Amino acid sequence: MASLQPVLLSGGSGTRLWPLSREAYPKQFLALAGEDTMLQATWRRVAALSDAAPLVVANEDHRFLVAEQLRVIGAPAARIVLEPVGRNTAPAIAAAALVAMADGSDPLLLVLPSDHVVRDAEAFRAAVTAAMPAAEAGALVTFGIVPQAPETGFGYIQADAGEGVRRVLRFVEKPDAATAQSYLDDGGYFWNSGMFLFRASRYLEELGRHRPDIADAARAACAHLDHDALSQGGEFLRLDRDAFAASPSESIDYAVMEKTDAAMVLPVDIGWNDVGSWSALWEVSEQDGDGNAHHGDVIAIDSRNSYAYARRLVALVGVDDLVVVETDDAVLVAAKDKVQEVKQVVARLKADQRSQAALHREVHRPWGSYDSVDAGDGFQVKRIKVKPGAALSLQSHERRAEHWIVVRGTARVTRNNDVFELFANQSTYIPIGAKHRLENPGTDMLELIEVQSGDYLGEDDIVRYEDVYGRG
Repeated sequence: MASLQPVLLSGGSGTRLWPLSREAYPKQFLALAGEDTMLQATWRRVAALSDAAPLVVANEDHRFLVAEQLRVIGAPAARIVLEPVGRNTAPAIAAAALVAMADGSDPLLLVLPSDHVVRDAEAFRAAVTAAMPAAEAGALVTFGIVPQAPETGFGYIQADAGEGVRRVLRFVEKPDAATAQSYLDDGGYFWNSGMFLFRASRYLEELGRHRPDIADAARAACAHLDHDALSQGGEFLRLDRDAFAASPSESIDYAVMEKTDAAMVLPVDIGWNDVGSWSALWEVSEQDGDGNAHHGDVIAIDSRNSYAYARRLVALVGVDDLVVVETDDAVLVAAKDKVQEVKQVVARLKADQRSQAALHREVHRPWGSYDSVDAGDGFQVKRIKVKPGAALSLQSHERRAEHWIVVRGTARVTRNNDVFELFANQSTYIPIGAKHRLENPGTDMLELIEVQSGDYLGEDDIVRYEDVYGRG
């Protein structure tokens, strides 16, 4: 029996869950349906099926988020394939297949989006086991979700009659309400989950047959992988930028599954939801007697079937079918049946070049995070957190000075030729142009307040001389 290699796809941007999900910190890195983030929950769900470490395909900008979130839950040392640009799932899976076969093996690839909810993990694992013989025999198996309602937000798969794994008759686009209802009435139609199981070589073979341009681009991108070992084990694998960027952007459905005669589907009822909108998150969340679901400090009075996410106190009074999401720097209020249009808000923010499209107020970095708590003419105040053992780059600024006040933990400061430590309630000053570095030599989180002053305070005013994370 072929070995099983889980492949986690972590390249999505999650714009429909704005303002919580943003380009720099999308939904797969958020804990939306439990204590684990969606990426962590995906790995836990599949870990029992294989001895193999995770193989993750991720946006290069998210590489440290992926590595850290898997490290926190004790996942085996992952291979993280870094996409220099987004090219959709067909090229991403091709790169994963080539990496998986680099040692001469030909494993079964269990390809999973890392931002879905599966409530019945045991049923999911049983379904994978049931699909493995067909995949070993050369089929490209997808998992079709038994529909619970005439959903218009999903694509559908029409399957041949029978039991278990069966032939795919056709893939159909997202239908209108009447067509979706007819699919339920007729039977034999299932939601397209975006989860797949097939031999690595068979996927590459079918991709080469139907989209040789994508297959060739993936091979060229993998021909000279840049390997970057991680301190906690595992490695980053950087695809060649120019070769990968030359690939057409195409989903696996369009590139392969709709064209191949090897497509098969296993219908499953596993409590699946792609959490593609706030209304979908409401559906998978625990609800009170009035159908309200909430996260955080929320009071609901005379309100029904609403969802609220709060960082501070949010009160709902006399409202029905509403979504209210409050973050540090944005508030969303939307009718629950209009939440698919949230992506238009993100498009407007991008067009206006507003930072809220991509960044939260608290920005995560491989060494920790910074939170811009206040700003004005010529100054900016940040709350900085540095992980135990982590260090910022040795750097300087041409147009700003910085004052650091330690709130908690121990800070080791390099300032030009001086190296010294600061403790809670102690402070120091970093003049314009001084080479400096901030480190946390302790075992607890370091927290400090940074006050910047100068005529320009942008994040691009950084000259890096040394950086343990390989940033230029």
